[in-house]
Amino acid sequence: MVAMKGVIPKTGPFFVAALRLLPAGALLVAFAAARGRRQPSGWAAWVAVAAFGLVDAACFQGFLAEGLQKTSAGLGSVIIDSQPLTVAVLAALLFGESIGAIGVGGLVLGVVGLLLLEVPALSVEGNDTTIWGSGEWWMFLSAQSMAVGTIMVRWVSKYSDPIMATGWHMIIGGLPLLVISVLNHDPALNGHLQELTLNDVLALLYTSIFGSAISYGVYFYNATRGSLTTLSSLTFLTPMFASIFGFLYLGETFSPVQLGGALLTLVAIYMVNYKSIIGEK
Repeated sequence: MVAMKGVIPKTGPFFVAALRLLPAGALLVAFAAARGRRQPSGWAAWVAVAAFGLVDAACFQGFLAEGLQKTSAGLGSVIIDSQPLTVAVLAALLFGESIGAIGVGGLVLGVVGLLLLEVPALSVEGNDTTIWGSGEWWMFLSAQSMAVGTIMVRWVSKYSDPIMATGWHMIIGGLPLLVISVLNHDPALNGHLQELTLNDVLALLYTSIFGSAISYGVYFYNATRGSLTTLSSLTFLTPMFASIFGFLYLGETFSPVQLGGALLTLVAIYMVNYKSIIGEK
C-alpha cells in the first residue's frame, strides 16, 4: 500500500496495478514450471483460471489502485482487510467451515478494531462526495473481490495446480488493467517514465515481487488447505503494517484510538485462530 501510494501520482493507478500483476505472474509461472508443476490443461481449467483472474486480480487490483488515490495507505489497508468477514460467511455457506463461538467473537472484535483504526482517519476531500468519488467505496469493492477470490481458489485448484493457477490468474488479470492504463493515458505510458527516481523503481519492483509474486503464491497455496477463515483473518495484520510504514515514509499519522484499534485487532486474530491453536496443542 505504502509503496503503491508513493508512485501512483507519477505513473497512474492502472499502470501500477498492471505492473504489480504481469511481471509477478510471469515469475510465478516460471517458478512453478521450474519446480515441475503442471500447466492448466483443458477448457475447464482455463475458464476457472480466467474467472479467478478477472475477479481476484483485475477487479481487486483495479479497485484498489483507484481507491488508493483518494484515501490514505493505512486507511485503505484497513478497509481492504475487512474481507475475512466476507470469507467467513462464504466459507460457512459453501464449505461448512466453523470457527466456534470464540472465533465468531473474534471476527466481531476485529470489526471493532478496524473501525477504531478507520473512523478517526475518515475525511471528505474536494467536492466529489458521490459514492463513486469515495476512495473508501473503491476499497470496499476491492475487499469483496479479494474475499470472493479467496473462496474461488479451492474451485480453481480442482482443475489446476494452485501455484501455477495463481501465476496465470495474475497475467490474465493484469492484461485488462494494462489496456485501461493505455486508454486512461496514465502518465507512465504518456512519456513520463523518465521522471521516476531510483526509489520509485524500487517501490514498483517491491510491489510486484514481494507484494504480489511471493505473497500471492504463499497465500493461495495455503488457501487450498486448512481453514479459509483463519487464513484470511491474518490479513487483519496488514493495516497495522500499512499504518506504521505510512507514518514512517508518507507522514501519515494515527491517534491513540487507532493504536487501541490495532491492539484489539491482534486479540481478534488470536480469537479467530483459537480453535486451531487449541487443536494443535
